[in-house]
Amino acid sequence: MKIALFGREFNPAFLEKVQLLVNTLQAKATQFLVYQGFHDYLIKNLQFNIPVKPFKTSEELNQDTFCMISIGGDGTLLDTITLIQDSGIPVLGINTGKLGFLSAISTDGIQEAAQSLISGNYTLDRRSLLQLVSPDDLFGKINYALNELTVLKRDNTTMISISAYVDDLFLNTYWADGLIVSTPTGSTGYSLSCGGPIISPESRNFVITPIATHNLTVRPIVIPDGATIKLKISGRTQDFLVVLDSRAKPLSTSVELVIKRANFPINLICIGQKDFYKTIRNKLAWGLDKRN
Repeated sequence: MKIALFGREFNPAFLEKVQLLVNTLQAKATQFLVYQGFHDYLIKNLQFNIPVKPFKTSEELNQDTFCMISIGGDGTLLDTITLIQDSGIPVLGINTGKLGFLSAISTDGIQEAAQSLISGNYTLDRRSLLQLVSPDDLFGKINYALNELTVLKRDNTTMISISAYVDDLFLNTYWADGLIVSTPTGSTGYSLSCGGPIISPESRNFVITPIATHNLTVRPIVIPDGATIKLKISGRTQDFLVVLDSRAKPLSTSVELVIKRANFPINLICIGQKDFYKTIRNKLAWGLDKRN
């Protein structure tokens, strides 16, 4: 069993817990594949009893890789999809960050999670992705996002105008600082902070959420994820930013963006009973009311 490890340098207070993770997995794993930028940090601070091989690209992840474990916060897990791509390799998120909607396993639950993983006592949560279909060369072959695509202005002094179309039907022209097209997974991220609704992960929807819109009657809208979204941007400046999760590229306003649902999902590993509603209650502190 080959297990890939991905992450960033984390608080040394978590080293003992991560060593426990490694020790538990070594009972069945035959090799660890560790992302190059993370490799030196782990080798320096942890003890491994099985072979450890660094990797840098998705091509170096063998098809027989059992899973990838993301050690960090939600941003770290989002970065794993640039390596997982359409391989179907499942991802388990260990949370050494703060809130952790996606990296749902706390460091206190590491040993139980590792034991469940090697015993096969887990389920897969298939999360949909969105894809930037056009322009197809902007992000190369990694033109998809698990959370959202965001259009942002680059000039702090002026708004931009974003005309949105759904299946070639005109939706609205947004005068705003930007616009978010979110998946259900991303509905608890940037979209939520801009007033968007929370969408359960199994919903087949996109959420279109304006950022600091100048039109006070404009609100986020939920549409089917089978729709094709087109965005046309204009403004006083001639360029803006397109962001896929945490990856950003500048683009001229003369280019039209076309967004669809990607034709493959990302598989997240769930330990124990999958309960999205319990997660949002805990993470967003719902129910903290003396009447409850």
